[in-house]
Amino acid sequence: MKTVACIVQPGFAPFEFGLACEAFGLDRSDDGIPNFDFRIVAPEPGPVPANMGFSINVDADLAFADEADLVVITPIPREAWDRIDERVIGVVQRAVARGAWVLTVCSGSFVVAAAGVLNGRRATTHWRYADTMAAMYPEIDVDPNVLYVQDGRIITSAGTAAGLDACLHLLRIELGAEMTNTIARRMVVPPQRDGGQAQFIAKPLPESSSLSLAPVAEWMLENLTLDLSVDQLAHRAHMSPRTFARRFKADYGTTPAAWLGRQRIIQAQRLLEQTDLGLDAIAAECGFGSAAVLRQNFGRMLGLTPTAYRARFTCTAPAADAAARPAAA
Repeated sequence: MKTVACIVQPGFAPFEFGLACEAFGLDRSDDGIPNFDFRIVAPEPGPVPANMGFSINVDADLAFADEADLVVITPIPREAWDRIDERVIGVVQRAVARGAWVLTVCSGSFVVAAAGVLNGRRATTHWRYADTMAAMYPEIDVDPNVLYVQDGRIITSAGTAAGLDACLHLLRIELGAEMTNTIARRMVVPPQRDGGQAQFIAKPLPESSSLSLAPVAEWMLENLTLDLSVDQLAHRAHMSPRTFARRFKADYGTTPAAWLGRQRIIQAQRLLEQTDLGLDAIAAECGFGSAAVLRQNFGRMLGLTPTAYRARFTCTAPAADAAARPAAA
């Protein structure tokens, strides 16, 4: 992935637009991160009003989006959901047809839905709009509980900050875990959040502070090689297993087992990038037990084998070469 087109339309949301600019438009070459040719485009060049009383001046039309490796769709206002600009719909349809990445933030998913390219696919949007999307587009499997969904080369994300999770997910696919961690550190955000929107729907804040479980989570990270059961973790937290499981899900948005599995995959990514350890040794280091279990979990979560991941993201390869390799399907 080398070129990125970010489409803005009247009534765009500034924060979500800024996420795309931060993720793909910032020069991070001093950290060894390859730059993207990032351009902001609009159906009509000129002033494009935001939804907060100001405008930005966009010089470029949609022509660049027809050749970009990634097309980012920023949110559009609710009143525009049933009258999407046909020119933007055409860009999305052609991007999908030629195999480019398409990433939406929040209600930008309604643009891709209107293009018909999500029919028969799984997708998400802000939890407040999920029912509306499902009613407008019954051919789409709308999941209101996740932060983002990747189906093929289309990534849809939930509201606001979940767009950053989706951007980091794509950067992880394109640049590897270590470079993406560097980007996340500069953003002062976690490189990968666990859980989904479900933790925000009923109540914006968990009933208990995650500080109470932070020492246990840190201990889990330091002991990935162990067979960590809920009973063992609950004992360490001085809770009953049932209370621990409930509190962990409330604070982290997912089960202890799912969280632990994700952390083991992240560690496996680092070892594949930075060492020449064999798969059996990496599996043992990460707590998977065997190379077969590592392959199964790695493929399910990342969509490619550990060997393919290492070939693409090993740190011995120049950054420019890594960025130039084709994206994994």
